[in-house]
Amino acid sequence: MSDFTIHPDSPWLAPLAGYSDLPFRLLAKRHGCGACCSEMVSVKGLAYKNSGTRRLIATCPEDDPMVLQLFGAEPDFFGPVMDKLVGLDFRNFDLNAGCPVRKVVKSGSGARLMEDPDKLVRIASIMVEKAALHPKGGRVGVKFRLGYDKGDDTYLDLARRLEDAGADWVTLHPRYGRQLFAGRADWAKLALLKKAVSIPVIASGDLFTAADGVRCAEQTGVDAVMFARGALYDPSIFARYTALRRGEELPPPDGAHLAAIVREHIRLTKEYEGDDRSFRKIRSIIPRYAKGLKGIRALRGSLLACRSWEDLEKAAAVISEMEPADGLPAPAAVDDVCQ
Repeated sequence: MSDFTIHPDSPWLAPLAGYSDLPFRLLAKRHGCGACCSEMVSVKGLAYKNSGTRRLIATCPEDDPMVLQLFGAEPDFFGPVMDKLVGLDFRNFDLNAGCPVRKVVKSGSGARLMEDPDKLVRIASIMVEKAALHPKGGRVGVKFRLGYDKGDDTYLDLARRLEDAGADWVTLHPRYGRQLFAGRADWAKLALLKKAVSIPVIASGDLFTAADGVRCAEQTGVDAVMFARGALYDPSIFARYTALRRGEELPPPDGAHLAAIVREHIRLTKEYEGDDRSFRKIRSIIPRYAKGLKGIRALRGSLLACRSWEDLEKAAAVISEMEPADGLPAPAAVDDVCQ
């Protein structure tokens, strides 16, 4: 795993549970993503050698640089797991202290860690210490929210403590843990965080379009932006963002563009995974790309009838002929995804 530079013209892909797998990361990279996070990976799952968890850390040279995001609530698990990961040549890591989904927070992980900042900083310190053992040096970031309970703004003090502990960057989703994805992300808090620490600050939250990313970067002065749910509609959001930063604007995604994206995603999934599980997964994901186009219901039906990768490509090819529906879907209507 190589070094990477954090700067506004190099957008990130968020650690999207169920989506930021190796094929999708490669798809994002090919469409302008500067650094991709893995899906959030359970430290306990790695410690107990869970086969499903090991699948989440699959990578390849084209995936570099990749940031491996870990989650967990028990500090004692992190040291041994980090030793194993560094031994496998992983050197870029992130700690999830921002996922608000119930199944994560009920274990004390994700955003729930913000209720115990001492433990959070202790875990981050362990990760920093272990990452430094990589022969080429390691880097560690932490992704968190404003606080767990609404109005309990602990993020500034936490960020300062993380900087003192050796964190290389911080990522803020400016909502509270209990908010889940309700309301609006408070970008003004990103600007405050940027002024509070000297390490890079990455922005997350309500970046549904490339224009959102540009606006957020300009308004807050953050060092980079991280696309999450916005990338699930159109993985070329990264290229669109960097084009806008240059003062250019790419054509809006039409059926032909989305069909090409789908074909590429199918082929990457077949090449790097290729089993029944990945087939069912990509089959369920394809309709997301076609949201906002007429005929999506018929598309779902034809996809469900597919039994081979070739059938899947043929069924998805009809997207190129689909026309825009009356009014695009609201980006916020995307299913809440743990990140």
